[in-house]
Amino acid sequence: MQAEQILTNARIVTSEWEFVGTLVLRDGLITQVQEGISSLPQAHNLGGDYLLPGLVELHTDNLEKYMSPRPGVDWPPISAVLTHDAQIASAGITTVFDALAIGDVNPRGKRMQQLPAMLEAIAEATAAGHLRADHRLHLRCELCHPDTLAVFRDLVDHPQVALVSVMDHSPGQRQFAKEDKYREYYIGKYHLSEAEMDTFVREQQANSIEFSDRYRRAIVEDCHARGLSVASHDDATLAHVQESAGFGMAIAEFPTTLEAAKASHELGLMVLMGAPNIVRGGSHSGNIAAAELARHGVLDILSSDYYPASLLQAALLLAGQDNGYDLPRAIASVSRVPAKAAGLDDRGEIRVGLRADLVQAQVHAGQAVIQQVWRQAKRVF
Repeated sequence: MQAEQILTNARIVTSEWEFVGTLVLRDGLITQVQEGISSLPQAHNLGGDYLLPGLVELHTDNLEKYMSPRPGVDWPPISAVLTHDAQIASAGITTVFDALAIGDVNPRGKRMQQLPAMLEAIAEATAAGHLRADHRLHLRCELCHPDTLAVFRDLVDHPQVALVSVMDHSPGQRQFAKEDKYREYYIGKYHLSEAEMDTFVREQQANSIEFSDRYRRAIVEDCHARGLSVASHDDATLAHVQESAGFGMAIAEFPTTLEAAKASHELGLMVLMGAPNIVRGGSHSGNIAAAELARHGVLDILSSDYYPASLLQAALLLAGQDNGYDLPRAIASVSRVPAKAAGLDDRGEIRVGLRADLVQAQVHAGQAVIQQVWRQAKRVF
C-alpha cells in the first residue's frame, strides 16, 4: 500500500482541457482530479508547472545506440538497457515499446547478432525491477530478409511482446520510392562504395520479390491469432493502405504521402509519424512532413523514433501551429492515442481510476524542461 500523495497548483492537461488543479494519488492510481489549489499541508505544490500524463512511446530504436556506441564497440547489454531506460524516463516516457529489428538492412550491421542479447537484457532488468519505465517489446519485421519469418516465430510468444510491425525497406518503394534518396541514405550511413551499393540494391530487390508478400501474410496471421496489435510501415499508395486495412492492422507507421495518410485515417488505422519530423520541420527521407498531415487533421500519434527527447517537444510544437491541435489533443498524440492503439486501457491520460503515470514539466521559450516523472505514483525521475 502506497501512502496517499497530493499534487497541487499544477497546470493539469486532461484529454479534453487544461486547468490549474490538484491530483490525489493512491496505490499507484489517480483517485481524484480537482480544479483549484489544495491548502492541505501535505500537498506538494508544483508551482504552476504543467502536469501531463506519462508519455507512451510505440516505436524507438534508441537502445541500439547504447549497444553499439561506436563502430566496433559492443557494450554490455544490461548496462546499455539501464542507460537507455534512464534516458527514456528523463524524456517523460513512462511506457516504451522497444523496437527490436528482425532482419537487418545494413550489410555491415549487427542487429541480428545483438537481438538475443537485447531481448534477454530487457527481460532480466524488468524481472529485477531495475527499470524506471514500463518496457514492452515491438518486433520490427523486415520482410525482405530471408530469416525474418523464422526468427519472428521464435520470439513472438515472449511475454513482453506487445506490438509487431511489418516493413520492406528495399529500394524503389515506400520510404525509399526515390532510389537516389535510398542510395544517399545508405552510402552515407554505412559508408558503402558505389559497387557495394549496386550489389546491395540488387540483393534487396530480389529478396523483396521472393519473401515480402509471403512473410507479411504469415506474420499478420500469427499476430491476430495471439491478439497482438500490428502496424504497417511506410505505406505510400492507396493500394498499400487498402492492403494494410485488409490485414486488419491497427497502426499506420510513417506513411510517406498525404494520400496514404488520409486513406489510413479513413480506413481506421491510427496514423503514426516521427516526432523528429515535427521538430526538424520535415522528413529526412524527403517524404511528407508530419506537420502537413496535422494541417489535414490526419495525424494521430507521434513517436520519438531515434530521439526520445523529441516526443514532448514535438507535441508542444504541434499545439503551437495553425492546425486544429490544441494542447490536450497534441498531448493525447503522445499518451492516450498510442496507449489505445496498443490496447492499453489503463493509462495514457489524467483520469480517475487510471495509472498515476505523470510528468511535471516547465516550458521555456517553447522548450520542455522536465522536472519530475512518476510511474504508478512512484517517482522515477
